[in-house]
Amino acid sequence: MSYDSIILASASERRSRLLRQIGVRHEVMAMDLDESRHDGEPARDHVLRLACGKAGAAVKALGASADRPVLAADTVVVLDGTLYGKPADEDGCVAILAALAGRTHEVLTAVAVLHAGRLATALSESRVSFRAIDEAECRRYWATGEPAGKAGAYAIQGRGAVFVSRIEGSHSGVVGLPLFETAALLDAAGVRRWQPERPHGRAGPSGRQVP
Repeated sequence: MSYDSIILASASERRSRLLRQIGVRHEVMAMDLDESRHDGEPARDHVLRLACGKAGAAVKALGASADRPVLAADTVVVLDGTLYGKPADEDGCVAILAALAGRTHEVLTAVAVLHAGRLATALSESRVSFRAIDEAECRRYWATGEPAGKAGAYAIQGRGAVFVSRIEGSHSGVVGLPLFETAALLDAAGVRRWQPERPHGRAGPSGRQVP
């Protein structure tokens, strides 16, 4: 069986934009999940658990309307075993960027595709090196509004690119959806890609498209 579209279980415009880049039609269904890390949970297990959890929650919410594959993803920034998520405020942004400045961190992005009871996953691992960043620059960056809602308090596809001196791995994975791994999962699920773009919507719990 083949599919012309999927459900993206994420409110991330970055992930939606990356799917459009490879011509995957989709509807957005944002899922609110507890993203707390379990005690002693390895970072790789953590991102995989969250990606699978988001996909599963979306399928459960859709119920009988879950007639297409559901894709979900999760991204974390890791340095010395510490996970750096989204900054809560300006001081949080400064603290995260200060920790990453002048060092190399890992970016892990897990992808899960769930349909008809079948779950497939992939994990992208990249290494990103930052130049030195002083506090004043961190605060100017926060004032742009870009770091809010970004794992690691930066967007490599935006203004935060000026911090990055080197990347090893997947650029799209660092953005939030590794396209090589994602395309392979969607191909295996029978999802058509490279399709002409059309307006995409948001899927409510009923599975019906909403504005």
